[in-house]
Amino acid sequence: MQNFTFFAFLFVKKFYVRSYSISKVKLYTDLKHFNAKNPVVTIGTFDGVHLGHHKVIKRLKEIANKHNGESVIFTFYPHPRLVTTPNQSNLRLLTTLEEKIKLFEKFGIDHLVVYPFNKEFSELTYSEFVKQILVEKIKTHCLVVGYDHKFGKNREGGFEYLQKCAAQFNFEIEKLDALSVDKKNVSSTKIREALQSGNIKLANHFLGYNFTLHGTVVSGKQLGRKLGFPTANIEASDKHKIIPGYGVFAVKANVNGKIYNGMLNIGTRPTFNKNADNRSIEVNIFDFSGDIYGQEVTLIFVDKIREEQKFEGVEMLTKQLQKDKITALEILSI
Repeated sequence: MQNFTFFAFLFVKKFYVRSYSISKVKLYTDLKHFNAKNPVVTIGTFDGVHLGHHKVIKRLKEIANKHNGESVIFTFYPHPRLVTTPNQSNLRLLTTLEEKIKLFEKFGIDHLVVYPFNKEFSELTYSEFVKQILVEKIKTHCLVVGYDHKFGKNREGGFEYLQKCAAQFNFEIEKLDALSVDKKNVSSTKIREALQSGNIKLANHFLGYNFTLHGTVVSGKQLGRKLGFPTANIEASDKHKIIPGYGVFAVKANVNGKIYNGMLNIGTRPTFNKNADNRSIEVNIFDFSGDIYGQEVTLIFVDKIREEQKFEGVEMLTKQLQKDKITALEILSI
């Protein structure tokens, strides 16, 4: 079997593989060869594959077992907003396609459809989607949807409409209530807001795992090296991937498959930089040496240490970095 990571890379870049087995999960990018027994289906973008999504997927599998059927997740690539509103530049996603596929794999579902979302597909009415995709191609036995499910042209496909479709085409339907954590409904929007405000612990709590950011090490000004805290400057691998708000963070860094502790700054380097728009992502990897320019690094966010701030001089900045390292190690040791 081919290496999964290599496949996912090709899938993201070219999107030309029609079906592929990920462990026991079958992955499809079209429905020409789709075949499932009593398919129990759920639909959505599933950005983040967070705790709310976990609830839907768990129920999906329960119903599939009950009906002696197979579980099917139907999602899209690229994200619908990139097609319907291509001129907008503010789309920020919790997960890349490769991350999303890996997260789905952990649930042990039977089939994953990552359908090409293009202009033609976006023009489908919900009734056309139900008839052409859910009924004729997938042959849906039961449809499971979240509490806020809306789909189709102009997001016309709500639960009430789906109930009528289910009666017309003879499939079952179930709507799940929102998952509440600490009396708050979990949603991708709330997780994005938490990340943008720097509330890493809340975001991780809602995600059910630690938020990650993949990127490539690029050359920088090597200011950290002069302070005794050499940093790797990271360029995110996906321009639509959300980046947490400004601040200093305790992180783990995956370099060549080995996990290191570290601390990371997202901001403008205010002590040195007068250009407020020049945001940087710089990670100081503890107990690490070596040239990793051009290599890929995965950053795993654990908690925020403090806000970014401007210091009067290099000496004060260095003292603060020493304190930050102690704090980071305390956080990462828990």
